[in-house]
Amino acid sequence: MSVKIRLQRHGKKGKPFYWIVAADARAKRDGRYLEKLGTYNPNTNPAIINLDVDGAVKWLQDGAQPTDTAKGILSYKGAMLKNHLLGGVKKGALTEEQAEEKFQAWLDSKAGKVASKEETLAKAKADAKAKALEAEKAVNEARIAVEEVVEEEVVAETEVEAVAEATEEVAEEAPETEVEAVAEATEEVAEEAPETTEEETKKEESAE
Repeated sequence: MSVKIRLQRHGKKGKPFYWIVAADARAKRDGRYLEKLGTYNPNTNPAIINLDVDGAVKWLQDGAQPTDTAKGILSYKGAMLKNHLLGGVKKGALTEEQAEEKFQAWLDSKAGKVASKEETLAKAKADAKAKALEAEKAVNEARIAVEEVVEEEVVAETEVEAVAEATEEVAEEAPETEVEAVAEATEEVAEEAPETTEEETKKEESAE
């Protein structure tokens, strides 16, 4: 029986979650499997992979063939390397202790790289958040400045309108005041004029 190590899809639409399984090559992708070897969650950065390395190595030594994606995952977790080292042990090129030592050294190096990547991602995320906050602050300050300018323009327009209204009131009242003043002056002249004429007449008659 030909065996494949492949991914079996689970999860929601748009958020896939995979099982890593050993299955008959003739079985459907999401059908029956022989053994579940781990899980793969690509929805995080870095992706979360849980793998039974020894179980995967056992199937590899029994002739199971991984798909391209599964092979990448097995390499990432060290299953392909361990299978290679055990092949060297079988050929007598390495002892089991040496193979285990080499594999452990690789795991330590891999853990350091993963930690470094996580630190870089965390720093990038923090920087992006800080830039977003600065951009939001700048937008808020610009909005406040615009509101202040608008308020000043409104106040200026209100003052202009007030002056215009006052000017109109003065213009409307001025003619009436002038007319009344002229009328009063005319009446005073009219009242004084006759008296002055009679006195002059009497003087003229006395003189004669």
